[in-house]
Amino acid sequence: MRHALILVALLGLSVTAVAQTVREPDGYRMDQYRGPVPDSLTGGRVLDPEAAHELWQAGEAAFIDVLPRAPKPKNLPEGTIWRDKPRHSIPGAIWLPNVGYGAIAEVTADYFRLGLEQATDGNMDHPVVIFCLAECWMSWNAAKRSLEYGYSEVYWMPDGTDGWTFFDYPTEVITPVPEP
Repeated sequence: MRHALILVALLGLSVTAVAQTVREPDGYRMDQYRGPVPDSLTGGRVLDPEAAHELWQAGEAAFIDVLPRAPKPKNLPEGTIWRDKPRHSIPGAIWLPNVGYGAIAEVTADYFRLGLEQATDGNMDHPVVIFCLAECWMSWNAAKRSLEYGYSEVYWMPDGTDGWTFFDYPTEVITPVPEP
C-alpha cells in the first residue's frame, strides 16, 4: 500500500510539472536557450507545423531559420580540416544564425535587420515565420525582436524543424546568409 501511495504522489507531481505554463519574459531570454517555451508571443502569432506548412505551400511567407552556428575555432593547428555541421531546414528558408541570443551586438542586429529586409523585399507587412528547433528560445527572442523592428506579420513556430520533420515535411541543406 505504501508503494502505491508513493507512486500516486510521484504521478501527481509529474502531471503538475507538465501542466505548468511558461510565461513570456518582460525582455529577452538571456540564457538556457533550450527548454520549455511560452505558448504565446505578444504581438505575434504562434504556428504549429501544419499551419506553417500551409503558409509554406502557399508561398505567402518568408521563412527565417535562426539556429545558432558554432564559429570556426581560432588557432586551429595547421592542416586541421573544419567542417560546418550541415543545417537541414525548411526549403527556401534563409538562415540568419545567432540573431536569437538575448543580447546581440549592433553588428548582429544590423545583420538581422538586413536579412529580414531582403527576405520581405522591404515590406514590413510581409509575413515572416521565425523558427529554430523545438523548445528553442532563440526563435522566440528573434520573433520578439522582429516585432520590435516594426514587422507586423510575425509568426513564431516553437516546434521548429523538429516539429516540421515529425510530419515528414521536406527539408534541404541550407547555408547561412553571409555576414557583411
